[in-house]
Amino acid sequence: MLEQYFRSPMDAHSTKQQQMRERLIEAILDGALPRHEPLPSTRELADLVGVSRNTAMLVYQRLTDDGFLIAHPRRGHFIDAHYLDRRLVQRGAVDAPPDTATANPANWSARFAMGAAKLRNIVKPVNWREQPYPFVYGQVMADDIGLARWRDALRSAGSSRHAGAWIGDQVDADDPLLLAQILTRVLPQRGIRARAENLLITIGAQNALYLIAQALTGPGTRVGLEDPGYADAFNIFRSRGATLVPLPVDGEGVMAADAMASCDLICATPSHQCPTGATMSLDRRTALARMAREADLLVVEDDYEHELNFTGAPRAALKSHDASDRVIYAGSLTKTLFPGLRLGFVVAAPEVIEELRAVRRLMYRHPPALDQRAMAVFMAEGHLDAHLRRTRAHLSARWSAMTAALGALAPEVALSPTSGGSAIWARLPGTLDARDVARAAMARGVVIEAGDVHFLRPDPPRAYMRLGFAALPTHRIAPGVALLAQAIHEAT
Repeated sequence: MLEQYFRSPMDAHSTKQQQMRERLIEAILDGALPRHEPLPSTRELADLVGVSRNTAMLVYQRLTDDGFLIAHPRRGHFIDAHYLDRRLVQRGAVDAPPDTATANPANWSARFAMGAAKLRNIVKPVNWREQPYPFVYGQVMADDIGLARWRDALRSAGSSRHAGAWIGDQVDADDPLLLAQILTRVLPQRGIRARAENLLITIGAQNALYLIAQALTGPGTRVGLEDPGYADAFNIFRSRGATLVPLPVDGEGVMAADAMASCDLICATPSHQCPTGATMSLDRRTALARMAREADLLVVEDDYEHELNFTGAPRAALKSHDASDRVIYAGSLTKTLFPGLRLGFVVAAPEVIEELRAVRRLMYRHPPALDQRAMAVFMAEGHLDAHLRRTRAHLSARWSAMTAALGALAPEVALSPTSGGSAIWARLPGTLDARDVARAAMARGVVIEAGDVHFLRPDPPRAYMRLGFAALPTHRIAPGVALLAQAIHEAT
């Protein structure tokens, strides 16, 4: 029976020892091996799989340590029947079919308080990774050097030297080493001076927005949001019952408008406006900070892709112009590194941080402490700075390739000017609908994102699209744009 679990070839991306353990565990849990007979000897197992006997011995030893097997001297290795009995009882309880004769299913849709599943949001095709030309935003290509350094940081963080920082429940505290790294290595580059009491770690910048919305907004709060802007910021503040006030955007970011004065809170993306990529001018930054002080309103600064400037140095954050502590700064540590890591932070007045910490404790207490310590080690050894330098170089080349290819192959598409970032905001000609173009492009293996979801107004324009360029290599950009141009002409 055991032979069937080793018929498929071993995967080259993990060790044979690890795969042998996984397949033996699968056979044990499937009940494919007799309980009261010994498993094949280490020599027989080694011959079956094609490995050394030492490897087979190590596999059996690990399964014994983990409680799957019991070793009997001179008799061999046996399945731990007590463990298997407990496992089968648990599986039987889970797998038991429900009694449908008396079923009275709940009307779940009537019970959902928020209806979050029905909110408009950015949707990427499930199979976008399988397409040759994925112009999607928010995804990156694997950086082999960064991956190796991150593995090193994880191993170091998992060692006994650092274990005390993460093995226990930290209640609502953050890793002091990570706080120190952010305070000394990240914030000064943005022109921000802060202390530990001004800082909170979050599970990404979006989680920071959610915490801020929970703490500071509710029914009747007027929240000014960029239009176009970040779709899930709309959803987050709308879920709190806030009144959303659209604020217009141009080539210098969010525009000063009369509606601002009526707001209690404004959410802005000064570094690279989401989704247009525009960078807020210095005059507007100082004017917004002054308005916050004079009108007693709060500003949430979502520091969107601060590090990705390709024409000149990044501007100092809006928070650096904040003399009255009314700007709440939200940043990400992992968006340009590995977006799946989900680590970010908030910089704000101590009273705000205290409240956000309490809200966070009610949600998930604190971000995973091992991840925090690994990121602290990663930063302390200079790997984050090195990764960002490599990323800027790679993305700068792709940004140039994108703008050149679009100008040459699709000149009818109007591009919003930008000084960097990882995507281009573009307007299709005439009355073309970006959703139609997206379907035609997908048929050619080109993935783009229609831009209507980014508009707060009830009848959004349909001609805009966002083209991300961080998830595909530079040499694929021009061929992908050529196919996109064909899709545009087909939809015309």
